[in-house]
Amino acid sequence: MNEKLDITQQMRQQQVLSPQLVQFGRYLEMSAQEIEDEVCRQLDDNPALERRDDAEYTGNANEPAAADGGEFDESAEQLQRADYRDDEDMPEYQFRAANASADDDAFNPVTIAADDDESMFATLARQLDDYELSDADRDLTLYIIGNLDDNGYLTRSLAAIADDYCIATGADITKEQLRRAADTVRSLEPAGLGAVDLRDCLLLQLARRSNTLSSRIAREIISDYFDLFAKKHYSRLRAALRIDDDELQKALNVIRSLNPKPGNLLERASSADRMRHIMPDFSVEVDADGHITVALLSRTPELAIEASFAASEPPAPGASHREREAYTFVRRKRDDASAFIKMMTQRATTLLSVMTAIAQLQSAFFLTNDRSAIRPMVLRDLGAITGYDLSTISRATAGKYVQTSAGVFPLKMFFNEAPTADADTSSHEIMEALREAIANEDKHHPLSDRVLTQMLADKGYDIARRTVAKYREKMNFPVARLRKQ
Repeated sequence: MNEKLDITQQMRQQQVLSPQLVQFGRYLEMSAQEIEDEVCRQLDDNPALERRDDAEYTGNANEPAAADGGEFDESAEQLQRADYRDDEDMPEYQFRAANASADDDAFNPVTIAADDDESMFATLARQLDDYELSDADRDLTLYIIGNLDDNGYLTRSLAAIADDYCIATGADITKEQLRRAADTVRSLEPAGLGAVDLRDCLLLQLARRSNTLSSRIAREIISDYFDLFAKKHYSRLRAALRIDDDELQKALNVIRSLNPKPGNLLERASSADRMRHIMPDFSVEVDADGHITVALLSRTPELAIEASFAASEPPAPGASHREREAYTFVRRKRDDASAFIKMMTQRATTLLSVMTAIAQLQSAFFLTNDRSAIRPMVLRDLGAITGYDLSTISRATAGKYVQTSAGVFPLKMFFNEAPTADADTSSHEIMEALREAIANEDKHHPLSDRVLTQMLADKGYDIARRTVAKYREKMNFPVARLRKQ
C-alpha cells in the first residue's frame, strides 16, 4: 500500500458569529428580571462600569446620607433610641450592655425563618410519630414513602421496592412486614396516599367517608363499574345499579368531591416559587383618540464609564512593567464596559422595535381587548417590518410579556397562523367561536366534532374536522361523550 502526504489549499465561505453577537443573542433572550440581575452582576464585577446617577452619592453607598448634607455620625445606640419617643418607652433589654460571653447562662432569643418548604416526605415522616412502630417497620415505611411520586401514588410494585430495600440495607423482610408498612402509608393523611392507580386512590378516600347511601353507591360505582363511569355511560350505569337519576347524581357529586392527586396537598411551593411573578417587559396604552403608545418597561439603571477609567492615558515609552499591566487592565475593563453598554442600548432598541411592530399588526386587539380580534401573525411578518433576522425576532419575543389595560399577556399569544393559506382569520378567532359553541351546547346532548365543524362552516370558518379537534383539545375540551352531563 502506497501512502503519501499532500498539501492542498481550499477556499470556502462560511458565516461565523463573533463572541459579541453570541453574547448579544443571550442578552436578547433574557427576561426583565434576568437582565436586571445581569446588570447588577456586571456593576459588581467591572469597576469601569457605573450607574449614571452614582455621582449623586457621597461617601459609602451602603450608609444613609445625612439629612442636612453633612457627615453621618450617629451611633447604633442613637439610632435605636430614635425609634422611641423617650427613654421610658424603650424596653429593658435596650439598656443592657451587649457584652455577654459564651459562658453566660442568659438566654438570647434568636429569630429564625420558619420552615415553609417542608417536603411531602418530611410531612409524612412526622405523621409516623403517632404510630407505634418498631424501628424496622418505621424504616421500611419511610422507604415506601420515599417511593411515592408527586401525586402521592405508588408507581412501583411492592416486590420491587422490597428488593431494593433488602439490597440497600441488607435486612430481610417478610411479606407480613411489607404489607403492614404499605397499609401504614395508605392510612396517612390526606386520604388516597399510597394508591397504585386512580381507582385505588378514589376507593381509599371513599372508605373514610361516612356510610351514607350516596357514599355506598359511589363506592360501588368505582369498585364495580369504573369503566362505565370513566366513559360517562350514565344510562348503562343507572340501569346496572337500578337507581334513579337523583340517586346517581348524588353519588357522582360525592365522587367529584374527591381529590385525584392527594400528594399535591403536601407538596408546598418553595420560597423561590412563591416569590416568582411575571414582570412585564412592555406596556401598551391607548389614548382617547385611539393612538397606541408602546413603552419598554426597563428597570435597569442608566450605565456609564467610570470617570477614572475613561480618563486613563497610555503609559509613557519608558514606563515600568507594572504601569503597562495597570494600563492593560484599565483598557480591558473599559472596553468590556463600553461593549456592555452598547449591547444594552442595542437590546432596548431591538425589543422596542419588535414590540412596536406587534402593536402595529395587532392594533385591533389593543384597541378592543378582544382576543378574537388577533390577526394571523408569524415571525416573517415582523421581519418584513423591522428588517431583523427571524432568529433575532424569536429571541426578542421569547419569554416576554406586555402589560395592557386588559391585563398582562405573553407575546407568544399574538403569534398564530391562518387555518388555511388563503384565510384572513386567525386561530384565536376560530377558537373563540368554538368555545362559544361548546359553552352554549345542550350538556345532556353535547355536540360532536362533525356538528361543530358544520356550525363553524355556517359562520364562515371553512376548516377541516381534524382542525376542529385540534383546537378543541388545545382549549382542554374533551370529546362530546366525555362532556355529557
